[in-house]
Order: sequence, then C-alpha cells, then structure tokens
Amino acid sequence: MRGSTTPAREVHLISRPTRRCHQRPGTAHLGADDRDIYFYVLPEMLLKVVKGITAGTGKISLKTNRIGQGTAFPEIEIPIALDDVEKAVQIFNALGFEETMHRAFNQRRNFRYRDVEIAVKWSEAWGHHAEFEVLVESEATEAAAATERIQRVADELGVRLMTEQELKEFTRAFEEAQAAK
Repeated sequence: MRGSTTPAREVHLISRPTRRCHQRPGTAHLGADDRDIYFYVLPEMLLKVVKGITAGTGKISLKTNRIGQGTAFPEIEIPIALDDVEKAVQIFNALGFEETMHRAFNQRRNFRYRDVEIAVKWSEAWGHHAEFEVLVESEATEAAAATERIQRVADELGVRLMTEQELKEFTRAFEEAQAAK
C-alpha cells in the first residue's frame, strides 16, 4: 500500500507516441495531474521528489528498480507537504545525490479504462507518451496477470507498448545526454 513500509508493485508499461484514449466509451477521465519532478537516477533505483502542481501535493517516491528492468516496480511513497518539496530536494542534494538529479515538468491527464490507470503525458525528455499501470501486491502471479491486463487494454486501444529493450535504449541515451550537459 502506498505510504506504508511494505512496497506495492506498480506494473508499469510505456507507449510512445500515444493515441487518444479519452474518447473511448467506458473511459473515466480522472483529470489533470501536472507535476514538477526531481529524479535522482541511482545505479539500481529511481528516487523522486514530486511536486503535484495540479493537486497541490508533494511526495517522495523510491522505485527499487529502474525503467528497462522489468515491468513490476516495487515502490515506496511518502506523502509530504507541498511546502516541503524544495526542502526534500535540498536534503537529497546535501546527501550527495545532486549529480544524479534531473528535473522535469510533466504535463499529464489521468484516465482509467478497464481497471487500468493510464497517464497520458508530455515531458521534454519523453515527448508525448502514455504510462499504463496497475497496482498489485508483491505476488509475481498478480504482476503477470496485471501485465496481461495492460497488454489487452493497449491492444484494444491500438497502442503499441515499448519493449524492455526499447526502454533500456531510450533511458541509456537520455542518461548519456544528461551526463554530457
């Protein structure tokens, strides 16, 4: 469960570019959810400090693996006050993580279709894309079933999901470009 000491698994698949799914019958529009995100790209993990611009919230999130290392992302989240977002960034930077930080604005609209959360997003790094996700407990069988459900929804919507290899190549190219700056 989010915010607890036991990490949930976020079964997470990505598509680039996206087709519009919001006009599909049965799609619930959950609203805008723009975010300013500080990503700390660590060797085997992804640490984020998120300023929820639209929602007026903040959070710290740790994904204990990285994009391109499987579809099930164990994730621990801690909600924080919006006013504490900058302080959290200062703490992580003071701890020596500043060299790994990448800041990004994400424009996003959230939808739910057939029990799959779909975030249609734009960011400078990724351009237009969509993230399909289902939260499950840490059981591998649940993660496999969620992955199949996401694939069925993507197929129904006519969306091609990126492969693990494509995700690895994209993130490697992005990280190399960031390091060259």
